[in-house]
Amino acid sequence: MTAATLVVVGAYLLGCFPTAAIVGRRSGFDPDASGSGNPGASNSFRLGGRRAGALVLLGDAGKGAAACAVGMVAGGRSLGVAAGAAAVIGHVVPVTRRFRGGKGVATAAGMVAVLEPVAAIAGAVVWSATVTLSRKAAVASLVMVTVVVAVVALAGRPLGEVMTLAGVALVIVVRHRGNLGRLRRGEEQSLLVEETRKPS
Repeated sequence: MTAATLVVVGAYLLGCFPTAAIVGRRSGFDPDASGSGNPGASNSFRLGGRRAGALVLLGDAGKGAAACAVGMVAGGRSLGVAAGAAAVIGHVVPVTRRFRGGKGVATAAGMVAVLEPVAAIAGAVVWSATVTLSRKAAVASLVMVTVVVAVVALAGRPLGEVMTLAGVALVIVVRHRGNLGRLRRGEEQSLLVEETRKPS
């Protein structure tokens, strides 16, 4: 097994780390069985409050950032891209959790923060503005990934890198198909802490 393969496999396994499940266990909620059922930052925020949501966000983003950074150090930018994408896949379809994972938004954001900070900043600004207007995390996330891919493409990055990020964005869009259905029906939850949540 080559060093590059080891890095990518390690990145995938890092992506499998169940941040939301661990934070939820310590905070008194189960993100897989409550709220939207998604083990991610938004659901953790609704169920456990700001602290729980922030911890999950930082943990999941850290997986993507660490994987991408290690890849770049070990084999340059192309391996960083591959490792970051592998971490996102690990988060979305973790072998350790019977391939039932999150949506990959925070992990992808961490990857982009290391790979293309300007695109990450643009994405964060767009996410914040969109969620303020819509109060829907899903809408903000989908707008954000579109903007990030566009910024990277406009920056003139190699086609392979742009296509990999577009692939990651597509995975995120597909993972939001349930949200898109609820949006069409007017049933999508607002990004608000539920009144029944545990105090943070």
